[in-house]
Parts: sequence; structure tokens; C-alpha cells
Amino acid sequence: MTTTETANLSTVGLTKRFGGVTAVDGATVEFRHGLVNALIGPNGSGKTTFFNCVTGMIKPDSGSVSYRGRDITGRPANRIASAGIGRSFQLCRTFPQMTVMENMLVGVSGPKLTMMRSSRNKEAVERARALLRRVGIDHLERAEARNISYGQQKLLELAGVLMSDPETIMLDEPAGGVNPALIERIMTLIVELNKEGKTFLIVEHNMDLVMSLSNHVIVFDRGRPISAGTPQEVQSDPRVLEAYLGI
Repeated sequence: MTTTETANLSTVGLTKRFGGVTAVDGATVEFRHGLVNALIGPNGSGKTTFFNCVTGMIKPDSGSVSYRGRDITGRPANRIASAGIGRSFQLCRTFPQMTVMENMLVGVSGPKLTMMRSSRNKEAVERARALLRRVGIDHLERAEARNISYGQQKLLELAGVLMSDPETIMLDEPAGGVNPALIERIMTLIVELNKEGKTFLIVEHNMDLVMSLSNHVIVFDRGRPISAGTPQEVQSDPRVLEAYLGI
């Protein structure tokens, strides 16, 4: 297999229940290394719960998660981050009363945590400043997070994810609630970072973004995958049309 054909992250029979509701139902999924992978599906199809199980935010009831050939099932979120997986959230998790720069310095996870947490550490500050410049909000480094726009908070969260230099970046609705100009910036960043070798796993409802950015698309319905392939392949799959449109 070539690099882009190798499974980067995979699950087998992953299941998560909340009381009588099965949010993820025996999901067996493969995401591909070096690609922009998209996970799409109707509201309530289990996408975010799946993300949370994979990244250690919640423990699955059964099944397994493997990353780069290593079993990471049920590991704490900080250990999964240390393995090379960074993620954002559907609703931004910034510290509203802290400055943009302070958010960058306390939001780091992984093996470089101790080094980068100190605002007195010149290397950490310089790295944070470079990443803020890259996402286009370096002029806001002294602003409190609560005083910047929601789209700028999304960019801040992405920059914070990049602080630990993860191999794989999981984004939960990066375009949600963001104005078109900033969506374009986010899309450009994803393309650039992917060309630099970052693998992406994106949950997104913006189909224009998904179909223009992704190489590999997995469609969820009722907690399990029903289709996988290129954007063109899943768009023409009758099972996908039925799940989205009821036809």
C-alpha cells in the first residue's frame, strides 16, 4: 500500500450507549493517512459521539480504536493527544477571560505540555505567535477570547491544536457558525496543512466544504457507517440519498 492508502485511524465494532439510546452502533471505520477524511451524516447520526470515543473524551462500551497500528481504546484524552491526535470541538472551548496568547499557552497537550505551558518560555511564545500569524489573528494576541468573533475563536482553537504539532487533526464542524470569509481561510489552512503532511478527520454539515476539500468520505446513519469512498462515489450512493433525503 502507498502512504495514502494505509489506514491512519480505525475502529472495529465501536459502540456507545446512553441509557436506551445507542449513539454509536458497532461502527467499523477506516480513515486514511495523508488524506482529508470527512465524516458526514444526518443530525443525530452519532458523529460527535464517535469523535469523543476515539479521542478519549468518553469511553466506548465495546469495540476497539487503533491509531497507526496501536490500540488506543479507552485511553485518557491526554494520552491520545500525546500519541499524535489533536482535535477541536463543535462548540469552541476557549477560555473567555484569558487573552488569545494565554489560550495558546495553556491549550497545549501532548509531550510538549510542560515546556509550552509557561508564558515565560520564549520558544513557546514565539511558536504561538507564529501560529496565530499563520491563521491570521496575530493582531488579536492581547485581546480576551470573549471579545473576538466566533469565527476568530474557531481559528484560535485550530492554532491551539497545532501547538502540539499533531500528526492527525480531528475537526468537529470547523465551519459551523462562521462567516464565509473565515470559512475560506479555514479551508485554505486545511489544504496547506494537508500538503505539509497532516491527516484530517472532519465532521462537517457544510457539504460544499466537504466535497471540495475531502479525498475520502464516510457517511454515518444511526450510529454506523453506511457508505465510504470518494466524494463523487458517496454522492451517488442510493443509501446516502435515502439517509439524507428519504428517497
